[in-house]
Amino acid sequence: MNYTTQMDAARRGIITKEMQIVSKKESIDVELLREKVAKGRIVIPANKNHISLDAEGVGEGLRTKINVNLGISKDCCNVESELEKVKTALNLKAESIMDLSSYGKTEEFRTKLVNMSPAMIGTVPIYDAVGFYDKELQDITAKEFLEVVRRHAENGVDFMTIHAGINRATAEIFKRNRRLNHIVSRGGSLLYAWMELNNKENPFFEYYDEICDICREYDVTISLGDACRPGSINDSTDASQIKELIVLGELTKRAWEKDVQVIVEGPGHMAINEIEANMLIEKKLCHGAPFYVLGPIVTDIAPGYDHITSAIGGAIAASKGADFLCYVTPAEHLRLPSLDDMKEGIIATKIAAHAADIAKGIKGAKEWDYKMSEARQRLDWEEMFKLSIDPEKARRYRAQSKPQHEDSCTMCGKMCSMRNMNKVMEGKNINILREDD
Repeated sequence: MNYTTQMDAARRGIITKEMQIVSKKESIDVELLREKVAKGRIVIPANKNHISLDAEGVGEGLRTKINVNLGISKDCCNVESELEKVKTALNLKAESIMDLSSYGKTEEFRTKLVNMSPAMIGTVPIYDAVGFYDKELQDITAKEFLEVVRRHAENGVDFMTIHAGINRATAEIFKRNRRLNHIVSRGGSLLYAWMELNNKENPFFEYYDEICDICREYDVTISLGDACRPGSINDSTDASQIKELIVLGELTKRAWEKDVQVIVEGPGHMAINEIEANMLIEKKLCHGAPFYVLGPIVTDIAPGYDHITSAIGGAIAASKGADFLCYVTPAEHLRLPSLDDMKEGIIATKIAAHAADIAKGIKGAKEWDYKMSEARQRLDWEEMFKLSIDPEKARRYRAQSKPQHEDSCTMCGKMCSMRNMNKVMEGKNINILREDD
């Protein structure tokens, strides 16, 4: 049977090969999965032109997925360096990569990325428009913006951030409710500037139906961008953020009417005590669509450590309903991340996602920790390394500080609680100051 999108297939009772792949990965009944895709509560981003894709599901009842941002910029335009990051991200089993390239041969990089990646690929068309046309922002036409969307779809991109919620009405709310940090979304700021410079409506909002038609043609999932996400904890959960979220909820339903899958993007910088309420509001206003969050970053004072501030917020957000975490690296707010920065960001975000999956009761999540605890009790170092979220680092730390006795480490030595309790439970003596008998 023919179908246009994963949502169209699900609504017609068709089980696609992508649904079968996700069902097996997640140990979820494929019919239940199909029902949730039909309702928009789960998305399977899978562009028809992304031949190398190993499909993943994002949404209700599934493992929390993580996304890795990379791409070339005017200041750092080394394509080979970014492709090396891609390989590392794939080796670390990131489920998604977003190409945020904004300069140079972006289409060449994007095409290579799609062809080599089994992970789903996302992009932000507004970033690419200025370089693509080699025109100043003000001079790009609405039609040209839409053409970039089509080119990305043709290239095989699985999901695209579309900043359609920052329309003229949202902009008026923003103007009347001044912020400490204005509009910090790069895409949101560009579109706000375009609207102000041209005195026109946001083309991504005005021609949203046409964008949905493009996405339906190639089965691209729309990731509704949060142009008004807070850039400081001072600005979180304010009028601009909530007004935009209401618009995103309306746009979600309009996309679903065309069988187009939707992810909704969220904050941003936010104090810990506001996170749970924000997850509830998003799910309510956006009708249970999967929620994709950047962080939230829970304090503004830690440049160089924002992979940690983000992981704290991400774990809380995902445990309260967020489905998709965008990684944040130590370089956030400072520079384009290096390969090492990227790795630290991925590991921190994977920890946050896994911690949330335990809290959500995701099938199989807790078993991983159980196996690690078993290995620790046995003092089975090799098994501990295998089960580590970052085996390379665990092995390196152990090798850098070798204990006198292999059944301990240099933190506790022969006072190791695991070692001594094992001996006591077996009826053996404990020798701390002298050699064992």
